[in-house]
Amino acid sequence: MDDLAINPYLAGNFAPLRSENDFTLEIAGEAPRDLHGRLLRIGPNPQFDPLEPFHWFTGDGMVHAFCFDDGVVTYLNRYVETPRWRLENQAGRALFASFDPSRNDPLAEGHDSGVANTSVIQHAGRLLALNESYPPFELTGEGLRPVGYLAGYGPRMTAHPKCDPVTGELHWFAYGAAGPFDPTITYGVTDRAGRTEVRKRFDAPHASMIHDFIISENYVLIPVPPLTASRERAEKGAPPIAWEPDLPTWLAVFRKDGRGEVRWFRGEAAHVFHVVNAWEEGDQIHADVFLYPSAPMFPLADGSPVKHSLARLHRWTVNCGTASDELLCQPLDDLDGEFPRLDERWTGKRHRHLWYGADTADQNKSEPIRLNSLVHLDQRLGRRTIFELPEGDLTSEPVFIPRRADAPEGDGWLSAVIWRWAENRSDLLLFNAMDVGAGPLMTARLPQRVPFGFHGTWVPG
Repeated sequence: MDDLAINPYLAGNFAPLRSENDFTLEIAGEAPRDLHGRLLRIGPNPQFDPLEPFHWFTGDGMVHAFCFDDGVVTYLNRYVETPRWRLENQAGRALFASFDPSRNDPLAEGHDSGVANTSVIQHAGRLLALNESYPPFELTGEGLRPVGYLAGYGPRMTAHPKCDPVTGELHWFAYGAAGPFDPTITYGVTDRAGRTEVRKRFDAPHASMIHDFIISENYVLIPVPPLTASRERAEKGAPPIAWEPDLPTWLAVFRKDGRGEVRWFRGEAAHVFHVVNAWEEGDQIHADVFLYPSAPMFPLADGSPVKHSLARLHRWTVNCGTASDELLCQPLDDLDGEFPRLDERWTGKRHRHLWYGADTADQNKSEPIRLNSLVHLDQRLGRRTIFELPEGDLTSEPVFIPRRADAPEGDGWLSAVIWRWAENRSDLLLFNAMDVGAGPLMTARLPQRVPFGFHGTWVPG
């Protein structure tokens, strides 16, 4: 199909991997013998040539698992067999369009279109594949086989829930709670035993695609960027999801226990896909986020393309002790980057260390984003350390792995899956997280590619 030839999200290392495999990996360097557990990664991976026009966000989910056990690293990858995946698998072809149901195959009528492709977490003993438009989809722990959707979360849940390291509670939200063009947001909490409670329901200033959110010790912060969803546009054949730069970015702030009113803070138009963390200092709440001047991968409301932009690290600050609704914004770093991660044991309190993927080669002249470096930022010292990959190689999101549960902040390893473009395959790299610039301590060599995906997690065991 023509789209396969021209869509950059179906070419190179974005191209789908259509096989499920199991390997024991060849290692250069040494895998730490005291490191036991699994690094899990997930991303979109359409099992069939997709219907046009294809959007990267809508491919079938595939999980990639790297298991560490006594210095040996094994790998397996499996599709997330959602009801949509099974329906298309039985039909032997793609049935669902990306964001326009009118383009669906007639066989898709009345069937679930969910793709669990954005992030993967473990909570309350369950392994969950997540996509923000659907409920969590549970997988078996070892074989990554389907269990099914979990009840209790409503029709959708964010792909970026936050686990409070003190209580073990999983905090989550959902936008479009009554449908894709609805401005209603729900907020809920799942305790460490898996019991779920919806604590708040409120309307945003407009319907928006909201990818991530933030928690501090006592508060929840949900950004509502001007990436709007409009039924009226969709019915006229215009983009249902579009960037409207004349609107502000709003930030909803409310208590984690759900009590009290929602405070709305207003800032200049900017888009955020991924956040770092938030913490409190008196009446002030600070939040570190990666901001784009405009939303990538989506058009303007009239269908024309947005000016290509990249994300950089900024700090939002709000003051809950005054009547002001100002959302202050301070740039923190001048390096283009994405996929920030922290030592998640510091979620909700002031962190010192963060890691992210970056473009130091100024190669992102157009979409898609290409990250050629891994970065460690020590915010206390204001020191940035960079590991640049060989020319042509690109990284996925890095994931921090603590050395042990009670280790100091940042004491552990940084993992990253790298595409070796010249060989068209991938490696898993493991670094000393505090000395990324020194290069990897371990390289685990794969005989195949791991396509670019979204997010990962470390599951100790």
